Amino acid sequence: MAAFVAAAFMVVVGSFGADAQRRGSSIDDWLGFDQSDDSWEQPMRDRAFQREWETQPERGFPTLAKENIATTKTAIKQYAEIVARGGWPQLPPIELRTGMSHPAVVQLRTRLQVTGDLQAYGGYPEVFDSYVEQAVKRAQERHGIPPTGFLDQTTIEALNVPASARLRQLRTNLARLQSLVPGTPAGKYVIVNIPAAQIEAVNNNQVISRHAGVVGKPDRPSPLLNSAIEEINFNKEWVVPPTVLKYDLVPKGRGGQDVLAKYKIDAYATHEDYQKGKKLDASQIDWSSDAPLRYFYVQAPGDENPLGFAKINFASPQGVYMHDTPGQSVFQRSFRADSSGCIRVQNIHQLVAWLLEDNGWSVQQVLRMKQSGERLFVRLKKRVPLYWTYITAWSTPDGTVQFRRDIYRKDGVEAIASAY
Repeated sequence: MAAFVAAAFMVVVGSFGADAQRRGSSIDDWLGFDQSDDSWEQPMRDRAFQREWETQPERGFPTLAKENIATTKTAIKQYAEIVARGGWPQLPPIELRTGMSHPAVVQLRTRLQVTGDLQAYGGYPEVFDSYVEQAVKRAQERHGIPPTGFLDQTTIEALNVPASARLRQLRTNLARLQSLVPGTPAGKYVIVNIPAAQIEAVNNNQVISRHAGVVGKPDRPSPLLNSAIEEINFNKEWVVPPTVLKYDLVPKGRGGQDVLAKYKIDAYATHEDYQKGKKLDASQIDWSSDAPLRYFYVQAPGDENPLGFAKINFASPQGVYMHDTPGQSVFQRSFRADSSGCIRVQNIHQLVAWLLEDNGWSVQQVLRMKQSGERLFVRLKKRVPLYWTYITAWSTPDGTVQFRRDIYRKDGVEAIASAY
């Protein structure tokens, strides 16, 4: 009976993923933003029932809070002791949920007890009861996984990362925190934590708002940077960047002419021709040659424009930026490394209004720009510091030890902490 329920649960979860995969903007489809061929990446982890916590978790200290340094040192001691005791058990690939009875629950209980997620010792050892469900939710939250309380494959893989690897991540990220935290200002700043695919608006060491983000794919990573936000573009045209041009617009075997026509993208021989309005006739372009890679492509503002209605500008050697998106369904995923390097921001109207508050803007004014489609560029009266960081392991003042996927494999633990 337990095996039958587990199999049924796997089918239900798969159907959620299939439905979510079918949603989204068509512009995202041809750009391949919501797809990946990386062999180490697991299938899409869409959750039609995803909780609000992932986009707006409880406010408190930011990721780069100075308080997190001391608590991360404490976590390192805790995990060093766990490693010294032999680590934790590996869980079998058996999906479980509340009400099921299975010998694998015994191992799950032990695993959750080692890290303090499960503190209740009552009940039948083989029964997945409400205590186990709540413990699984706590573990999922700590690993950046939607807290469903179901032990799915994503959660199993996260919990099976060895204690020694987690300890190494904590030590590596302590050094990152110690390097970054002293440089953060006392006032306003924005941080993008790339592995968490999360953006924080911070003021006076307190999080004002958190936003789900979409970051660069492993083969098109978002760069680490230290800059300052200086301008907001409303309803701007989209200039196709080199990576998208090379890998998405003019890939082998695809008709570029049809793509331009379908998405109303204009081609120009040079940037100067674009400024003069001298468009190329797409039917006269030799798409079998390298010539299309040298042209300049622009899409007008609109419902299919990948920038959405707002673009956040700052100086960067790589020419990256942050922006809205017409494909909102991607924010329902727990794994959101799907862009070509820029950062997409959920609920960007809130962030933009906060950035422009010194200019006298309100959320309502920002939303009116979205509704009107008016093109307007606004420079911030006071530039806001911006940090794109890579923090995969840290501890917060309440003692919670957080882990996120090592999506770019920067932690020195190979694929073990990224393949879930």
